[in-house]
Amino acid sequence: MRASRFHLATLKETPVDAEIVSHQLMLRAGMIRRHAAGIYSWLPLGLRILRKVEQIVREEMDRAGALELLMPSFQPAELWQESGRWDQFGPELLRLRDRHQRDACIGPTHEEIITDIFRREVNSYRQLPVNFYQIQTKFRDEIRPRFGVMRSREFIMKDAYSFDLDKDAMQRAYDIMDQAYVSIFDRFGLDYRAVSADSGAIGGSTSQEFHVLADSGEDAIAFSDQGDFAANIETVEALPPSSERAAPNAAMETVDTPAMRTIDDLATGLGVSARQCLKTLIAEAEDGGLVALVLRGDHELNVLKAERLEGVASPLRLAQREQIVEVLGNDIGSLGPIGLEIPVFVDHSAAQLNDFVCGANQEDRHLVNANWGRDCAEPASVDIRNVTEGDPSPDGKGQLRILRGIEVGHIFQLGQKYSESMQATVLDEQGKAVYPYMGCYGIGVTRVVAAAIEQNHDDSGIIWPDALAPFQLAICPINYHKSEQVKQAADDFYHSCRQQGLEVFLDDRALRPGVMFSDMELIGVPHRVVFSERGLKQQQFEYKGRRDDSAQDLSLDDLDGFLQQLFPGQCRAD
Repeated sequence: MRASRFHLATLKETPVDAEIVSHQLMLRAGMIRRHAAGIYSWLPLGLRILRKVEQIVREEMDRAGALELLMPSFQPAELWQESGRWDQFGPELLRLRDRHQRDACIGPTHEEIITDIFRREVNSYRQLPVNFYQIQTKFRDEIRPRFGVMRSREFIMKDAYSFDLDKDAMQRAYDIMDQAYVSIFDRFGLDYRAVSADSGAIGGSTSQEFHVLADSGEDAIAFSDQGDFAANIETVEALPPSSERAAPNAAMETVDTPAMRTIDDLATGLGVSARQCLKTLIAEAEDGGLVALVLRGDHELNVLKAERLEGVASPLRLAQREQIVEVLGNDIGSLGPIGLEIPVFVDHSAAQLNDFVCGANQEDRHLVNANWGRDCAEPASVDIRNVTEGDPSPDGKGQLRILRGIEVGHIFQLGQKYSESMQATVLDEQGKAVYPYMGCYGIGVTRVVAAAIEQNHDDSGIIWPDALAPFQLAICPINYHKSEQVKQAADDFYHSCRQQGLEVFLDDRALRPGVMFSDMELIGVPHRVVFSERGLKQQQFEYKGRRDDSAQDLSLDDLDGFLQQLFPGQCRAD
C-alpha cells in the first residue's frame, strides 16, 4: 500500500477528551473517529487491525468445529420475554418500537435469537452437538460510555453458542472452546490470563474470563504465586484468619471525633492504622429494611458476595443518607456495629480484631478499644470483602498476587437456562423430548484492539504485536520525490515485498524524515526500512524494529536474505 493512496489521518496533539492511552493513540493514529458518546467509525487504518483480530478468531473457531452464521441486531421483544430477560436486563438494553408499535430491542447479546434458531432447525439428538458463532455488531446503552472503544455503546463481538444433549457433552464443548480461546489469544501475541469468574446477567453456572494484563485494566484478577489458581477478584474467597483473636487489652472509651468522616480521617486523627478501624456500610434488606455490612478499614466490600447473603437485597443497594438518618437516628460517618438494632454482617477479618475503633452511633463520636464478645455480641462472621495482595490462596498453594486486567473474552456453561425458558427441545434416543445444554462464548473484538494498545505502547505510539499490525513493514524513502535513485530503490523493494506476500507500506508522501518516522512509530508498524542517497552511495539501507532502541545500517546486497530472516516462512517466491 502506498501512503499517497491511503487515508492516513494522524494527529499531532492528544484530544482533550481521550482519557486512557488506547483512546488517545487510536484517535491520534487515525484509527477511529467519534460521532456521539460511545459511537465510533473505524477508519481504514483501524479497520485493517480490526479485520486481523476477526480473521484470527474466525480461523480458530472454524478449526474448533464451530459454524459461522449471522443473526439480526434487531430482536423482537417476545423472545426476550420468553427468556425472562426483557425486564431483568436493565437500561443497557436499548428498547424501541417499530412503526406497528411492536416492542423490540437492539441486541446486546444473542442467546434468545440463537435459541429460537435452534428450536426451529434442530429436533433430534442425531443433529447434536452443534456450535454456531457470529462476528457481529452489538449495542449496549451504557450509562457512561468512556475510554473510547473500551467501553463504547456500539461494538463488535464474536459470540458462539453450543448445544449438547447432556452435561458431560456440554463440558466437552466448553473445554474445546477453552482451548480455542487459548489458541486465539496466543496468536494475538498478548500477555493474558484465563480466570474463573461470575456469570452475571448471562446466567448459568461455570464461567471463565480471559483478561489482557494492563495497568489500566478495570478488573482486578487474583492468582496464586505458587499454584494454578486464578480468578476475577469478585469471585475469590477470602479465607478466615487462621489464628485466634487476641484478648482485650484496654477498657472501651467514647471519644469525640469532629470532622472525622472517613477511615483515613479517623486513622490520622486518632493515631491508629486503618486496619484497626471498622467501617460500617448500610445496605437495603430484602424485606425493605436495612442491614449493616462491617469490614476492616483497609478492606473493600465485595458486592457480589454481599448481595448473596440471606436477607440482603439483590442487586445490592447501599442505603441513602436520608434513609439511614430516619431509621438509625444517626448520620453516616459515625456508624458502628455496637448497639445497632438491624441485622449485622461482619467480615471474617473484621471479626478477628481486638481493641478496634468503630463509630459510636452518635454524631461525631467513636469508640476506641472496643471488643467483640465483651462490648457487644460475638459476631457470626461471613466473607464479604475483596481479597488483597498477600492473602492466602484459596487452593492452599502460596499467596495471592493482584494484577489489573482488561476482560476481552468470557466463556459460560449456561446449562438449560434458555432451552427450558424458551421450550427448545430435541428428541433423545428413546424419543423423549429433552432440553439441550447450552454454552456461550464471547470475545470483544473491538475491545481486543484497545487492550492490545494498553499493553503495547511507548511515548512514541503503538507497538503492535506482529499478528495485529496494520502493515508488517514500512518503507521510508528520504527525498522520494527529489532523488530518482532513492525512488527507484524504494519502488523496487516495495514491489519485491509485495511479490513475496508481505503487507508493506511505502511512505511516498513528500514529508521530512522526522515526520515520516514519527507517523510510522505512532501507528506501530513493527519494521522500518529507510533508503537515502547517502546510504545508497555506501550500498546500505537503514533498518529499525519498532521495539529497537536504535537503527542499524545493513548491506543492500542481502535485501532478500534480510526479508527471509525478518519474516521466516512468510516470504514466498515470485
